[in-house]
Amino acid sequence: MQLDQYISDLLYRYECVILPNFGAFLTQYKSARVHESTNAFYPPQKRLSFNAQLTDNDGLLANYIAKSEMIPHEEANNRIASYVRFLFDSLHRGETQVLENIGTLSLTADSHVIFEPSYHLNYLTDSFGLASFTTPQIAREVYKEEVEKLEEKAPIAFTPERRSSSWIKYAVAGMVILGGIGLAGFKYVQNVEEYNYASQQEADEQLEGKIQEATFIIENPLPAVTLSVMKPVGKYHIVAGAFRQAENASKKVSELRDKGYKARQIGTNRYGLHQVVYGSFSDSKNALSELRSIRTSDNKAAWLLVKELEK
Repeated sequence: MQLDQYISDLLYRYECVILPNFGAFLTQYKSARVHESTNAFYPPQKRLSFNAQLTDNDGLLANYIAKSEMIPHEEANNRIASYVRFLFDSLHRGETQVLENIGTLSLTADSHVIFEPSYHLNYLTDSFGLASFTTPQIAREVYKEEVEKLEEKAPIAFTPERRSSSWIKYAVAGMVILGGIGLAGFKYVQNVEEYNYASQQEADEQLEGKIQEATFIIENPLPAVTLSVMKPVGKYHIVAGAFRQAENASKKVSELRDKGYKARQIGTNRYGLHQVVYGSFSDSKNALSELRSIRTSDNKAAWLLVKELEK
């Protein structure tokens, strides 16, 4: 008779199951692992092995067979002895014996038993329900060299943390301003600040694209042009763009003036970029009206900056 199923059942509960006068099947805990070449993940399991030196009958297998089949203990031992004789006879004939869900047994030329464990079952009950799986390898690309090259041309780093910090600064500043303004002017200031914040957010989102356009597309910028800078008039400024190179900012000013705008540079922003405006206004209504016209006819990305410029 085949005793594979009984041995397999006991391996779930015990670390050593002895087949009397033949050898012992052992289990050893093995932690979870990843196969490097196949990217396969394996859960914790019991690793099976065989020791031909452990042959003394400990009664474990015989007791289990006797209880399972409700037969006398002596008859169970007789069945085990018969099965051991069958294994030795077949192995000496050069046959390989397959023990279902346990492994295969074979004999070397010098009569040593070779055991090859099966991996169909995981005998570790703590890993019940956990199966192995394979996942594609995560491709990790290193952009260090590329970033260093870009930094030489445009050393700017926009990170979520910095932007978040800027928003906090804006929020705190807005709270201080609103706290000091009377009830009569509250609605007006709130509308202006909200519009300024919305415009700043939209400008930040497009800032990197504008920097790329200004820094990399213009390969041959015009020579530096000396301009007479007019004194700033008004605190409402319609921004046309921000440029890393001062030459490109000057070129933009010339282009806008050719179109009839009172364009000029109003200094650098917090990113160190040269800001160019279509014009400045002292009245918010006039500034908003002109902004709508510019967005329709010339530049959809134009935005309104509300800021008192230093004289």
